[in-house]
Amino acid sequence: MKAKRILAIIGVIFLVSLYILALVAALTSSPKASGYFWASIYATIVIPVLFWAYSLIYKLTHKKNDESNS
Repeated sequence: MKAKRILAIIGVIFLVSLYILALVAALTSSPKASGYFWASIYATIVIPVLFWAYSLIYKLTHKKNDESNS
């Protein structure tokens, strides 16, 4: 359970840093602002899906281990 919480915190920090980077790039008229924005949008979708897939696989693998130990 602790690993899941740590991964969630890392994911939140990563997403927030992407949003801040995109905002700073947009305010400074950086030519890379568009790329940072799309990276933020992509990460907003992909990171939660990856965490969901990780937790699903974790539950499936540990469920089999729990049954074999009983």
